[in-house]
Amino acid sequence: MAKFELKLPKMGESVAEATITTWLKEVGETIELDDAVVEIATDKVDSEVPSEVEGVLLERLFEVDDVVQVGQTIAIIETDGEGGVEQASSGTTIEIEETPKEAVMIETQVAEATETITKATSDFSEGSRFYSPLVKNIASTEGVSLEELEGISGTGKDGRVTKNDILQFIEDRKKGNVVTQPIKEEVKKAPAAAAEPVKKAASKPTPVVASGDDEIIEMTRMGKLIAHHMVESVQTSAHVQSFIEADVTNIWNWRKKVKADFMKREGENLTFTPIFMEAVAKAIKDFPMINISVSGDTIIRKKNINLGMAAALPDGNLIVPVIKNADQLNLVGMTKAVNDLANRARNNALKPDDIQGGTYTVTNVGTFGSIMGTPIINQPQVGILALGAIRKVPAVIETPEGDFIGIRYKMFLSHSYDHRVVNGALGGQFVQRVKDYLEAFDANREF
Repeated sequence: MAKFELKLPKMGESVAEATITTWLKEVGETIELDDAVVEIATDKVDSEVPSEVEGVLLERLFEVDDVVQVGQTIAIIETDGEGGVEQASSGTTIEIEETPKEAVMIETQVAEATETITKATSDFSEGSRFYSPLVKNIASTEGVSLEELEGISGTGKDGRVTKNDILQFIEDRKKGNVVTQPIKEEVKKAPAAAAEPVKKAASKPTPVVASGDDEIIEMTRMGKLIAHHMVESVQTSAHVQSFIEADVTNIWNWRKKVKADFMKREGENLTFTPIFMEAVAKAIKDFPMINISVSGDTIIRKKNINLGMAAALPDGNLIVPVIKNADQLNLVGMTKAVNDLANRARNNALKPDDIQGGTYTVTNVGTFGSIMGTPIINQPQVGILALGAIRKVPAVIETPEGDFIGIRYKMFLSHSYDHRVVNGALGGQFVQRVKDYLEAFDANREF
């Protein structure tokens, strides 16, 4: 029999680690070729790791909520091949013959590693909760006591303490934002003059008490990430908004006229989104200081215009895949990029790199019937544009012969921007330029 090392695969140049979210196979279970063994998650994308061989799952090397580096072995699969350990390398399998001496060395190394881990984590075996080996090792290395570990509010599944939870606790403790030692009852009862000063714990939100008739629903992992991201953005950026109304009658009529031919020729559904994205990309080229990020007291002006587009996931959450170099795409290319990302978002098929590198974001709140919105900036960007619903409204139309009332298709554009680096003039001029491009759309344009 041989053993195959299943490693965490490379998921894109910008992705170095992932979190184990669910094991899909139990130890001892048979695995077919390409069977999904484990589900993993990066910042926002969930994906599966398939098996490259057939065999039986012999060992799982990580627990749920553990963070694994790309290239690390996450499981051992026993196969029918001869020899010892098999490793995946550039899509091939290499069998390594084991001599008795080598087998003894490997067994000794495994025993030593096991003993090391046991020593590092044995002090936390009496805890009331499950702690992964990674969390225990960090706690042991950083001198976190069992009492402190028990007091950490876990954000993992079933309240488990994750790597990020304990690292945040350690950082807060260094800053003096947490009580470093449990307050004993004797100290509480001692006179104020005799009591030692105790560092005040960081303020926490007022707890919400649920009544007997209330339903308690645990937030999904994605929901927790989004909640954290939103709060962090509001705490980071000084949000301010500018609103403007655009007449998109020419765009409405043109799309209605060409969408059937567009589908026939390109095999793609022509929506309004790529037309709007095209206008945004043009406006960013005119106002490059919208395409920036802030790092301390410095501004980083981005060379590439990478447009994020908010898209719905099957569970109702939103994700922001990115159209890279959007200013270099014609309308056909933009349409294909928009449809591809939207379809893969709906099917949970986005790759980690698909959501990386955005420099400006567009969200279509009109999809949900809203005429306008005040979106939160997608950090570390400094602006986000909300597209309201297109409405058929009466409007004053100016002509050389005079003004008259007519029916027009209009929509509101809501621009949220970071007032630390984008002043009202730039924020307003940018959204005005988007409006200008939309209203100047050529109704006789060829696609």
